[in-house]
Amino acid sequence: MTKAVQWVTGMLMVLVAGVFWGTWFALSRTMEHFSAAMFIAIGKDIIRNVSGAMPVIMPGSIIGLALLLIMGRKQRDTYFYCILGALVLFIAALVITVGIEVPIDNQLKNWTADTVPANWQSIRQKWETFHMLRTFISLAGMGAFIAAVLSKNVKY
Repeated sequence: MTKAVQWVTGMLMVLVAGVFWGTWFALSRTMEHFSAAMFIAIGKDIIRNVSGAMPVIMPGSIIGLALLLIMGRKQRDTYFYCILGALVLFIAALVITVGIEVPIDNQLKNWTADTVPANWQSIRQKWETFHMLRTFISLAGMGAFIAAVLSKNVKY
């Protein structure tokens, strides 16, 4: 049972971290070069593309980590503490998402090139800063998860 939960949780975590990493690596680092119209168009497309899956896979990864933590609670070993670290990091990524990123996304969904607020560039910078932070927090969570799985003695 543990191996199945690890596999599903690991896959969900890879998907979450992959969405964050891909957006940051391929797009976010150059957003300051975009016009308001281009930023709005791309932003709306990204929001539309991720809005169906992320509310499922992100909580799913956290639930999987919580299950693994409960399953490993009797042994306070490297595995347990690495899973705990991964869980804390993924919860931090979720808090950034729900508390900062989604409210900005909800503003952006209502913008047009004609109605963009005067401070749109500072809003974009805030989004990018927290997106980068969330990206690296999720990658650290993946690292903790991998360390947990690798810390177990594998018996064949």
